[in-house]
Amino acid sequence: MAVHMTPEEFRQAGYAVVDWIADYWATLDQRPVTSQDPPGAVAAGLPAGPPAQGEPVEAMLADLDTLIAPRLTHWQHPGFFGYFPANTSGPSVLGDLISSGLGVQGMLWASGPACTELETVMLDWLAEALDLPARFRSAGAGGGVIQDSASSATLVATLVALHRASGGRWRGVGVDRRYRVYTSTEGHSSIEKAVRIAGLGADGVRLIEVDPVTRAMSPAALRAAIEADRAAGVVPVMVVATVGTTSTTAVDPLPQIGPICAEHGVFLHVDAAYAGAAAVCPELRFGHAGLEYADSYCFDPHKWLLTGFDCDAFWVADAGELVEALTVLPEFLRNAATESGAVIDYRDWQVPLGRRFRALKLWFVLRWYGVEGLRGHIRRGVALAARFADQVRADDRFELVAPHPYSLVCFRLRGPDGPNEQLLAAVNGSGRVYLTHTRVAGRHTLRLAVGAPQTTEAHVDEVWELISRAAPVGPPG
Repeated sequence: MAVHMTPEEFRQAGYAVVDWIADYWATLDQRPVTSQDPPGAVAAGLPAGPPAQGEPVEAMLADLDTLIAPRLTHWQHPGFFGYFPANTSGPSVLGDLISSGLGVQGMLWASGPACTELETVMLDWLAEALDLPARFRSAGAGGGVIQDSASSATLVATLVALHRASGGRWRGVGVDRRYRVYTSTEGHSSIEKAVRIAGLGADGVRLIEVDPVTRAMSPAALRAAIEADRAAGVVPVMVVATVGTTSTTAVDPLPQIGPICAEHGVFLHVDAAYAGAAAVCPELRFGHAGLEYADSYCFDPHKWLLTGFDCDAFWVADAGELVEALTVLPEFLRNAATESGAVIDYRDWQVPLGRRFRALKLWFVLRWYGVEGLRGHIRRGVALAARFADQVRADDRFELVAPHPYSLVCFRLRGPDGPNEQLLAAVNGSGRVYLTHTRVAGRHTLRLAVGAPQTTEAHVDEVWELISRAAPVGPPG
């Protein structure tokens, strides 16, 4: 018979777990950013099967120290510059803990009234903090919802756009003609994945060329592609414009893209997964110019806004259209609140039925930091990236290869790819920092993404010192 943890046992274990997390954060700078062990090390250290008898929490924490933590890539490490940040914070962890403790299933308003209503208000709070267009607020026809990721937001947007483009036939007969989605060559891979899941196939995505300097989508090329497809009998479904592309943080020109979508009746989804957080700062809202044309918009508080994964904020201008596209109501979900039409059932705003109480961690973060605190966090990241870019710019061996409007810097050694690949391997091999690479105009390019909450000027200066020392001396060959 199972022996469940009593409230008092949970209290004591909880103290120990919180202490472990606090100690982990306090010692991050002393750890290598990435694991130094080969694949299979964790699996080799685990028993062949589960224990027959239960074990104390102390034993689990001991194994965390010896088996798990040394073999992690530490995303909160101050020397982690590899990908866009996956911030977490004390308030977020506490909100998540309460969500887990409550164990609420928020698929319907009736199954979690406070879960639903807090989420609606939090998305309105975020919309105000980012100064999003009024059409995305819940007071009108639109509204927001928390998805697990921007990938899911793109999939939902694709399904709604298909519903609209087909005049509602998609719900009944599926994909009955050739449809197409457009994004730039710099668009995220999740766009192609969403289109494939929606049944449009690889041919359902058309990649639009970008400006060679800004790396942003060409409006002229987009217009030409839509017009050519229409002439060929292909139905344009959706344009996905990006504010802050993954490779270089390019910003697609919404003021020019939006009118093209409006003219041709094409759904416009704006993916600001990383850079949307910057809009809490008025001076960093340039990427939102033209956002009034968008039918849907998303960004990830779990990237740069101190809210632990998973938490994507997704808004639509027409919530009724979204619900019409996705709703399925079996008898066991019928209830008086739903039938009254006075409540939101977020199960109709996403692909899964079930959903966690994710609004709690967002609520805790917004209340702990306040808008001004969040602005300070974003501005600090932008300033640190600018500091690093200045160091790159001052060294003739290196070049900046793209603008850096936010906290990502793309740079490389002048000359061939080989030395850049070797430089990246040498710097990451130090264990002190972690960077990644991309290709810009076909050239191997290093990416430094600032965003970990503990990163300071000293850490940025350290990574530049490592890079400068590991780079070849003298002019490129």
